[in-house]
Amino acid sequence: MEIMITSAAAEKLNERINGTEGYLKLKYDIDGCGCAVSGVFALWYVPELDSDDMTIETNERTIYMEKSKTVFFDEKMTIDFSNASNSFQLKSPQQILNGYMSLVLKGKTD
Repeated sequence: MEIMITSAAAEKLNERINGTEGYLKLKYDIDGCGCAVSGVFALWYVPELDSDDMTIETNERTIYMEKSKTVFFDEKMTIDFSNASNSFQLKSPQQILNGYMSLVLKGKTD
């Protein structure tokens, strides 16, 4: 799997994370969706990794993903940031996976 982070997305990630220690995860979040195939792509910044997380090196920073959820992602993806919608975007050459992707900062109690 190959992920590229645009300079606009990298700048916003750094701004929002602001030196906090943790790990950037690209999630396929199914909580509250009712079905495993009705998930939402999101970025999470977490204090700890899970045992199922795999490492993906990008052009900007390391990203982690749950191995069991990789089937929902495309082989080549780009994480971008849109100033117009003030949100991150997850794109591939075939499609826009999420045009309004959030960044969730998870604490130890979340």
